[in-house]
Amino acid sequence: MKKYDVAAYVWPSYHYEPRAEQFWPEKDGEWYTVRRGTPRFPGHDMPRYPLLGYQDEADPAVARQHVELAAKYGVNTFIMDWYWYENAPCFERQLNEGLIPALKNSDSKFYLMWANHDADTLWNMHTDEHELVWDGKVSRKDFEPMMERVIDKYFTLDSYYTIDGKPVFSIFSPANLIVGLGGVEETRDALDWLRDKVRSKGLPGIHIQFIIRRGNNNSPESAAEFKGMSYAELPSALGIDSGTSYQFVADAGFDHGDYVKWTEAAIGKWAEDEKNYPVVFPHASIGWDNTQRNPSIMNAIVNATPDAFEACLYRAKTYIDSHPDQVPLITLNSWNEWTEGSYLLPDMRWGYRYLEAVKKVFSN
Repeated sequence: MKKYDVAAYVWPSYHYEPRAEQFWPEKDGEWYTVRRGTPRFPGHDMPRYPLLGYQDEADPAVARQHVELAAKYGVNTFIMDWYWYENAPCFERQLNEGLIPALKNSDSKFYLMWANHDADTLWNMHTDEHELVWDGKVSRKDFEPMMERVIDKYFTLDSYYTIDGKPVFSIFSPANLIVGLGGVEETRDALDWLRDKVRSKGLPGIHIQFIIRRGNNNSPESAAEFKGMSYAELPSALGIDSGTSYQFVADAGFDHGDYVKWTEAAIGKWAEDEKNYPVVFPHASIGWDNTQRNPSIMNAIVNATPDAFEACLYRAKTYIDSHPDQVPLITLNSWNEWTEGSYLLPDMRWGYRYLEAVKKVFSN
């Protein structure tokens, strides 16, 4: 039977990160916010209670439990949100101390999604103000040593996910990448340097993946460095290998409050994305609820049930099956985005049913 690479994003904030103590003073990460979730409208599914408890996800034993749990239900790849602020890594302990040791002697893999967005006070649940804390843009001078560290520390690991032998490296914000590097031509030169550097390490190359972005403040149209180039032209201009989504809210916004309508609007973008990218890997999101982080937000995606999610997974599987020449990779949001209402980990309401939906659709 066909094997699918089912990859779930990981938000590595459920452990102590000293640099983020200003947001989460109880020293166990964003569990601080999860514990304080309150309902904002009638029928609002809040607060959320993790069935496995408020775990330290940088603990190797916890990470091993998660790797085994994921594999049991057909999730065999983790896409780790990876951060680099003020020329230093952030939220990296979960990867280094937890996930990588936990992947040893397993068939599961991981790859990095460079979450190169600006960090602001969104992570402070007590304010609606979005004041800049860390700038996500990186200059060429800082890009090269940053990527040399990534290559040496991660790309050569047996557990790193590859396509055609090439390590996959995903980038969240193409706009921030280009603005930081100084323009489209400068970014192409930096990415070509990266390709050469990876090959110099004995690898066959690198598979660069973009998170597909749409009309928001990260859009290329907002940056002078794009010099009139449209978003549709970027993948070709930069030699990008594939595109996928991170969250359906970036594809469908809030206009569709019902889960089914919301996912239909997002899935409808796949045909459009195929025109811009050589390969599009389909995505499925479990839901969207960002109320915990924002005191004034009073709406969320509703009716995001496991059965509705299962139907969305079938759409992703059908897409992959209709593209037999590409790697059967599907991305999911997410493994543990508790404060965005989109997680596979079991909770007190639905138990393991989201994981069971994945197993039903993709597992052999």
